[in-house]
Amino acid sequence: MTTQAAAATASPCQSCGACCAYSANWPRFTVEDDAALDAIPAELVNTRLSGMKCEGERCCALAGTIGEATACTIYALRPEVCRECQPGDPECAMARRRHGLPALPESISG
Repeated sequence: MTTQAAAATASPCQSCGACCAYSANWPRFTVEDDAALDAIPAELVNTRLSGMKCEGERCCALAGTIGEATACTIYALRPEVCRECQPGDPECAMARRRHGLPALPESISG
């Protein structure tokens, strides 16, 4: 089993990352309380304080290569919008299409 296949088996997100590089407007803060927002490192928050800082369309908290191996560097602190995006949901599918990644199998996406 390749490293990429092993990562996909553990979590399809760890071999994808497309949702974290879809739009600079996507990783926005919505329902987080002040304590949750204060826990996010300031260098990862955009200048408007409305969401995560991005380089182009990619969230600055994302490490790795889209479609190969990725990880959120603040996974435990990530915003609610990031927590709500689930493997195979419409947002996931849209982001995967944009990055030229295949749809997830039905067994993963439910």
